[in-house]
Amino acid sequence: MPLFGSHLSIAGGMVNAILEGERLKLDTVQVFTKNQQQWRVKPLDPSARDDWLTELRRVGWQGRTVSHASYLINLASPDDELWNKSIDLMTVEIERCAQLEIPYLVHHPGAYTTSTREQGLKRIALAYKALLKRTSGVGVVVCLEDTVGSGSNLGRTFEELGTLRGMIVEKTGAPERVGFCFDTCHAHAGGYDMSGRASADAALDEFDHHCGLANLKVVHLNDSKKAMGSRADRHEHIGQGTIGRPVDVDGKHRRQALRESGFAAVVNRPELARVPMILETPKGEDEKGRAYDAQNLRRVRGLLA
Repeated sequence: MPLFGSHLSIAGGMVNAILEGERLKLDTVQVFTKNQQQWRVKPLDPSARDDWLTELRRVGWQGRTVSHASYLINLASPDDELWNKSIDLMTVEIERCAQLEIPYLVHHPGAYTTSTREQGLKRIALAYKALLKRTSGVGVVVCLEDTVGSGSNLGRTFEELGTLRGMIVEKTGAPERVGFCFDTCHAHAGGYDMSGRASADAALDEFDHHCGLANLKVVHLNDSKKAMGSRADRHEHIGQGTIGRPVDVDGKHRRQALRESGFAAVVNRPELARVPMILETPKGEDEKGRAYDAQNLRRVRGLLA
């Protein structure tokens, strides 16, 4: 059975994400380990770390939590100052995950901006060489996330992701430190049809061919506000977007449409049976005070065979 979780806030203390996840009856959580909009990082408070580890062990979530790296990081940047700052911050991200016993760190590959695709890929591989040397002996797996491919952002195609991991492994000799994160919204908006069960299975087969499902460590379960191939990164509630609820399906048939969608293919894929599947859908409550996370969780759990 997959491990269902959500990206939760660490406001008021990191441990609050675990407590909220437990209240929502999740199996795991994804968090930022710091303010993701800031370059400067205060050292991790020892008491906050200890509280996190105590609750982590109490709920039995060892080996399954996830962190997402700061969006400021661009390991593909041709600008040396930004590239070096990105490596420094990514080093901090890995070190904080190690201190918190978070095994998986997700990040977007990066954007090549004023250079070329090939140069951008080489910059990422060189950055990883520095990162994994600095954090030698650390067990954190850094996970390349697929993107919608807007602008010069790398990582839209599975072939490109597979090529990039190969380049990184060649530079570092550490295949066990490099994995993938598969985002359903990003794949769909990037051009892979995730709206049908058969088409989503075909997309996962293609991912397996280029990247290897054995290297897939985290899944982001997000519906898409925009159409397939739109290159627009707009997350929607499960069953209310173009993956789980095609535009020509009315509310009466929404549940059946969801059972026939790509979400059913993803959550029932045998190779992903123990992979953390994280909701990054909109937060808040409906007019009856019901948490959106709880509703999205119920929908994806209802798809399990």
